[in-house]
Amino acid sequence: MVPGFANRRRFSDLTEQEILALAISSEEDDAQIYRLYAERLRSDFPDSALVFDGMAAEEDGHRTALIELHKKRFGTVIPLIRREHVSGFYARSPVWLIENLGLERMRAQAREMEQSAEAFYRKAAAQTTDADTRALLGDLAAAEAGHDKKAGQLEAAHLGQDERAREDADAHRKFVLTWVQPGLAGLMDGSVSTLAPIFATAFATQDTHTTFLVGLAASVGAGISMGFTEAAHDDGVISGRGSPIKRGFASGIMTMVGGLGHALPYLITDFWTATIIALIVVFIELWAIAWIQNKFMETPFMRAAFQVVLGGALVFAAGALIGGG
Repeated sequence: MVPGFANRRRFSDLTEQEILALAISSEEDDAQIYRLYAERLRSDFPDSALVFDGMAAEEDGHRTALIELHKKRFGTVIPLIRREHVSGFYARSPVWLIENLGLERMRAQAREMEQSAEAFYRKAAAQTTDADTRALLGDLAAAEAGHDKKAGQLEAAHLGQDERAREDADAHRKFVLTWVQPGLAGLMDGSVSTLAPIFATAFATQDTHTTFLVGLAASVGAGISMGFTEAAHDDGVISGRGSPIKRGFASGIMTMVGGLGHALPYLITDFWTATIIALIVVFIELWAIAWIQNKFMETPFMRAAFQVVLGGALVFAAGALIGGG
């Protein structure tokens, strides 16, 4: 039996008091999540932070209404029951995942939260027999369903077209600086710089196993070096390039991927088959780099392709000539 699941209650087995308690704790959790979103966004996206502040205040209002109803029906002692105590109940992302969400993902997550809350209130209303409780739960379901409209009103009040466009542009810029730029640098380094040692070894030995080991060592070593270099040389405070840890991972992993792409074919024992496949992989890698430069860095595609393909061809030629000699 899976630990933690054996003691969960089925929703259909909850009493009306437990349903109210669950609704109270859920509203409290959602308000805290919106406040966390607001705090995460306040320095870079203050207008969006105000929208989430308003949504948190809405959840506070729902919680207050639920508590008043609980006092009226069951007294002041509210049972401790949360989402994780109920089998099949909708869950929220852990806080460490929430903190790493981007602006647009936060907005999408908020819409998903409102939809799941609406479904909960409709199910809860259908399960209760008390008229006041049923009426309140139905009203809350309608309120959650109308939160998209409410969010739109809040956005209209705090987030006009110009502000939203500016925040979206800032979010895109941060994504490019934190993930795309270091990842692209790593992919270029891994794809191009490892060409010479891998193909020099290949043509010098014509031994696929040795070539693979050299390629593996070069790729992993380059990935570690690029990752630490990216993380250490800029803490992101002044440059605004984001977390050095994120940039280090992006750069290191993509460097390793770039090198392994044309090292892995040498797991094939036939030398020329492995080499032809490796060359095809190199071609794909170089065009992928040109595409990323064009899409995210706004480099004209033909210029990016010419630069990358020319550079890769020169490095490959150097490795092949040295190995062949």
